[in-house]
Amino acid sequence: MKRHFVEMVVAMFVSMGVFAAAWAGGEALTGLSFPHAPEAMALRMAFDMSVGMVVWMRYRGHGWAPTLEMVAAMFAPAVLLAPLSMAGAISGHVLMIATHVAMLPLMLVVMLRRRAEYGHAHRGIGTATTP
Repeated sequence: MKRHFVEMVVAMFVSMGVFAAAWAGGEALTGLSFPHAPEAMALRMAFDMSVGMVVWMRYRGHGWAPTLEMVAAMFAPAVLLAPLSMAGAISGHVLMIATHVAMLPLMLVVMLRRRAEYGHAHRGIGTATTP
């Protein structure tokens, strides 16, 4: 289970980096400015990280239900805290920190809920069931 958690975190950060470059490149090429409000950035960050995580989980043979549960764990903090930021109850900085910090334990909760899913090797790189 630890290996899977680490793999997902690596996939998330790689995806976040790729998308950050893509967003910046898109802005530079088009001259458009995508929304940079903290709430939009928190949702965009959840999206950027989720794409890599989904790709990796599907490659490793996980079904759609556990994959979408992980995506929900990524978006839940931003969705729940964005209204507080918009209302001025928390700052944009607190929103970004809290969403990043909350994602990891929420991912762990999802993994613990499906121990059998994450407790054994799936197909893919480094596993005995690689096609």
